Amino acid sequence: MILFPLKIPDDRNCIEIRVAVMGNVDAGKSTLIGVLTQGSLDDGSGAARVNLFRHAHEIKTGNTSSISNEILGFDQEGNEINYRSYINAEEICMKSAKIVKFIDLAGHEKYMHTTIRGVTIYAPHYAMLVVNGTTGVVGTTRDHLGLAFALEVPVFVVITKADLASPHTLNETLEHLERLLKSFGIRKVPLRVEDEDTVMTAGRAVDGQIVPIFAVSSVSGYGLDLLKQYLHLLSPLTAREREKMMQEPPEFHIYEIVRLPKVGTVLGGLVRRGVLTEGSELLVGPFVDGEFQRARISSIHRNKQPYRAVYAGHSASVVLDMEFDDLIRKGMVLLCPMAKPEATFHFSATICVLYHSTEIHPGFETTVYIGNVQQTAVVEHIHNPSFLHIDDRASVVYRFKQYPEYIQPGSRLFFRTGNSKGIGKVTRIAKVLEDLKLK
Repeated sequence: MILFPLKIPDDRNCIEIRVAVMGNVDAGKSTLIGVLTQGSLDDGSGAARVNLFRHAHEIKTGNTSSISNEILGFDQEGNEINYRSYINAEEICMKSAKIVKFIDLAGHEKYMHTTIRGVTIYAPHYAMLVVNGTTGVVGTTRDHLGLAFALEVPVFVVITKADLASPHTLNETLEHLERLLKSFGIRKVPLRVEDEDTVMTAGRAVDGQIVPIFAVSSVSGYGLDLLKQYLHLLSPLTAREREKMMQEPPEFHIYEIVRLPKVGTVLGGLVRRGVLTEGSELLVGPFVDGEFQRARISSIHRNKQPYRAVYAGHSASVVLDMEFDDLIRKGMVLLCPMAKPEATFHFSATICVLYHSTEIHPGFETTVYIGNVQQTAVVEHIHNPSFLHIDDRASVVYRFKQYPEYIQPGSRLFFRTGNSKGIGKVTRIAKVLEDLKLK
């Protein structure tokens, strides 16, 4: 008996590239996305960014405080497909062989938790660090760069407002970035992209060691053609990697929930592995009691279009044939019925403390980000040493404070409370806390 499909015909299975757009407030992130996706230059007052904002205060201040998405398409010949020629996202997707999905993240320090969540739940293939050419590397720029590298997301840099910065100021910004990228702890190779030859060199750099740097203007259009060429060259996975992931049992991580009248509860998320098909029966959970329940997928949408199937690496929205009232929450998953999943309160992880003003002892509470999971966790035990300072590494036992979660060994972890932050990797999960303390 076939438990999940290996091959499903779908002539609209276009490639999806997710790009997290990061950088300090006023760097011009939303304006740049607006120019790339709308196909029209900015007027110098931020008109290109208005369509990306989701809240009234964002329009008023010009600062992003939430996570928004916008797409840019490319056809088989590499021609861009944007809103200048097509009315909506559905038409762009229909005409595109590749979709670049920009994830616009907040640049202000007070919205750092939103930015961290955006990078962890959307699993971007690349991070586009946007730097204001007139002010340089300031504010949260270093934090965003460090976050991307900590989560092993390949980075490329775009310096905006190149038309407003003097040649001297622009060169100072470039040199500052190059020193930062070469510094201890990062050790990357910066590459200034100034012509089509360097675009091709940057596009072939798939190991993440080379960091391409572009200088552009959203008003004059300077440098935008080179940036678009580079975006067209980006690839999420090799064909072999993608094929391998599609052969695995389906796994869908829920990161957004919308309740619509006459439709029901729409679950937005990411297909981590396998294939999701319309009508397939899956397990949904874990609920607050740690249990999973059976449900059937009644419809699937991707970029607002109906699909019969979505594949590993695709972001999508699904509707289940069962109504779980308010029991569905972000951080839950859809899994193959044969998976026999277990939720847990307790897990251990190897961590590195990036910053903490004093010492981390057992009892320390922090917000933990693991994929689509975001929850307060308590440090129950630290294996030798018994407390941690900046740059210390150790195996730590955590306990989720509110409800059990579905996590897996090998998952990347990021924790943050106030100015305290660190990274790590989940090593073990257990039903009994003492089992982890003994290891």
